[in-house]
Order: sequence, then structure tokens, then C-alpha cells
Amino acid sequence: MSTIVLAADAATPTASGGRLIAAALIGIAVLVVLITRFKVHPFLSLTIGSLVVAGIAGMPAAESVTSFTKGFGSTAASVGTLIALGAMFGKLLADSGGADRIVDTLVGRSSPRTLPWAMAAVGALIGLPMFFEIGLVLLMPVIFLVARRSGLSLIRVGIPALAGLSAMHGLVPPHPGPLVAIDALGANLGITLLFGVIVAVPTVAIAGPLFARFAARWVEVVPPALFEASDGPTEPTGGVGSGGTRTEVRGPTFATTLATVLLPVVLMMGKALADIFLAEDAPMRHRLDFVGTPLIALLLAVLVGMVTLGRGMGLADVGRSVETALPPIAGILLIVAAGGGFKQVLVDTQIGKLIAGWVAGSGVSVLVLAWGVAVLIRLATGSATVATVTASGILAPLVGTLDTATTSLLVLAIGAGSLFFSHVNDAGFWLVKEYFGLTVGQNLKTWSVMETLISVAGLAFVLLLGLVV
Repeated sequence: MSTIVLAADAATPTASGGRLIAAALIGIAVLVVLITRFKVHPFLSLTIGSLVVAGIAGMPAAESVTSFTKGFGSTAASVGTLIALGAMFGKLLADSGGADRIVDTLVGRSSPRTLPWAMAAVGALIGLPMFFEIGLVLLMPVIFLVARRSGLSLIRVGIPALAGLSAMHGLVPPHPGPLVAIDALGANLGITLLFGVIVAVPTVAIAGPLFARFAARWVEVVPPALFEASDGPTEPTGGVGSGGTRTEVRGPTFATTLATVLLPVVLMMGKALADIFLAEDAPMRHRLDFVGTPLIALLLAVLVGMVTLGRGMGLADVGRSVETALPPIAGILLIVAAGGGFKQVLVDTQIGKLIAGWVAGSGVSVLVLAWGVAVLIRLATGSATVATVTASGILAPLVGTLDTATTSLLVLAIGAGSLFFSHVNDAGFWLVKEYFGLTVGQNLKTWSVMETLISVAGLAFVLLLGLVV
């Protein structure tokens, strides 16, 4: 499935092969140094790195700007709208009490033996429509409360929930990383979503409940005395994680919340299945293709969520929830769009084609290569999103003649690599450390190992899936 045949391309490389490779390596090095050493925002770093690559590769200055802005604009148009709609949906889920309803229902029906598995399911469900940081902040009071009431270790309860959140963040759209990889590689979103869920489920099981049994023996911490007044379905009034009070709200039912969360997933998977099994001129296929288009599926999810999730909120509160979802993701949108510009420069200078030619003659599996590239950038920058968008740009020329299924697996291989070994240069590392009250060493033995397990297990299941599709 990973055999690469390069299509003919009339475009002429901007420089010799050696100079193009040097341009790519220096550009990525500049990107890494700016982010890690000088703490420059990834948006600026990607922009500068793109211009450095173009300049060293011999691209005229005017053309380099045109190339970058072309990639920036196309990525913002195709991916930016989806990220915005996903953020709106996630905020509605949090503000309505729907997320709490999912948590309380699943946890309330679990025994101490099955509780870690329930927490993994909670993390995955909450992580499906939400960004990792938002889901983490939302789940922390629940993790603390469950650990105190069950008598289980905070690590035993918390690691499964974190595994569910993280795996969904790296492997399953509509999160920014998978979306930008899908856009850069021209993958089918519905098929990638289906494959992502298939890969994520066993990956979460291994890195979550199974690993938590060992991690709880290595590290023992007492749940902090936060949110002790929380009892039952609640909604934060002072901000979850800010120490604010929590008051009772009349949220949607579990069934309503679950149906609303799964609506865009079902629509996009329906489109993927229709494209496989229905004739091109079948009326039902045209209908499913329309409602399963990512933009339409997420738009419908937001509109339906405003009714089903916002039923007990009032029109003003629903409008405020949707409005306040957008400012926090402005930085993510700029990073993703700049990543698209970086990718376009690599394409227009023909650096990517040169790398594709090397891989085609090396016999290296394109899936393993994609994972390895993402791992290196993740270790250097600490950002899963930067690792995904940069690796996608480098590997975009490799997919010219790959089939649809393999292209989707390539997206997942990059996503798995982008999660490898979170450490001190990753904001998520410090967020988890502070919430759980861990030392740096304890966090490395729990959170960092968990992230590595997700990455390695994710690649393993991608490779296994590649044998049967």
C-alpha cells in the first residue's frame, strides 16, 4: 500500500538537489530555533521559515510571497471554517452542561474495576468535538471528584481520560492537526474520520486504562482539594479550573447530548460509505455527499446543538456561548494557515518532489517515514499542531498516485507521530503537571510515557490497518 510512483511534473526545480535539501533543512532549523530558543509565536516562525526556505532555494522574492499567501489563503478557507465551527460546537457542549451529563452518566454506571475504562470513554467523547486544552480544563473537576469518591489513585483515573482526549486530538478530525493534514495531502475526510476512530479505540485502551495500572504504581498523588462542592451535573460560573463556584443547571439529557455529539461524525461517515458503496448517479449518494461535506456536517451540528444543547440556556446565553468560542482559537487558526503557506512554498520550490523521489527509490514505508518526520518536529518544537502541518507540507508530494485509503492512513501516521513524548517544551506538559500536582520526573513517567504509547500504538494500528484496506 505504500509503494510510490511519481507522476510526471513539468515544473522545474528552483535550484539543484543539494541546494533544495539545504533549504529545507535550514528552513526547518530556523523554525525550530525560533520557537524553542527565542519563544517566537509559531505563526511568525512558520512565516519566517517559509521565506527562508524560498530564499535559499532560489525562488524570486515576489514569487515566494505569492506562494506563501496562496497556501495561507487556501488553508484558511478550507480548514479555518471547520476549526471555527468545531470550537463553537465544543463551547456549546461545555456551557450547556451536556459535557457534564456525559461524564456523570458514564461514571455513575461504572464499578471501581470498570471506572478507568469509563473515564477513557469520557475523555474520548469529550475530546471528539473539543480541543485538548478545553477538554482538559473541563474534565479536571470530574477527575478529582471521581478519584476522591472511588478511592482510586488520581493517576489511575486521570491517565485514561487524558489518553482519550489526546488520541482524539491527534488522530480524529475536526481537530486542527488532522484537518490541516487532510487538506495538505488531499485525503478524504470521511474515510480519515472512520479510520481515525478505528485506530484511536485500541490505542486509547492501551495508553489509557491498561497503562494506568502501571503508572499508578510508579506515581501516587492525592487529589487536590479543588471543586469539593461539586456534586452532580454542574456548570461553571467562574470558569472550570479557575476556582470559581459551580451551580446547578438544567442541561440536556444524556441521549440528546450523545446524539448531538455524534451527528457530524455520522454525517461524514455516511458520505464516506456512500462514496464507496453507492453508484455515482444514485440520488441518495448526492444527498449524503452534500450533508456529509465537512462544512455542512459541522454547520448542521452547530445549528442542531443550539437547539438541543441550548434548550435550557436561553437565546442570549446561546448566542454568547457561540460568540466567545472564537477568540481563543485565533492563534490556532493563524498557525494552521501559516502551515499551509509553508507547505505551498515546499511544493512550489519542488523540494517535496525531490524528497519523494528519494523515498521512492529507498524502499522506506511512506507511513513509517511520515511518522518519523512528525516525531522529529514534535520533539524539537513541542507542538503537535506544528509537527503535523510541517510534516504534511514535506510529505505532500508523496501522495500523487497513492490510493484514497493509503492517503488517509498517511494522515493518521503523521497525527500519531505528532503526539510522541511530550516534554518540557510542550505547554500541555506543564498544564498536566500543575493540575495533577506532579513533579517534573513524575510527569515524565506518567504523561510523557502515555503520549509516547499513543504515538507508537497509533503507528502500529495504522500499519495493521494498511494491510487490510
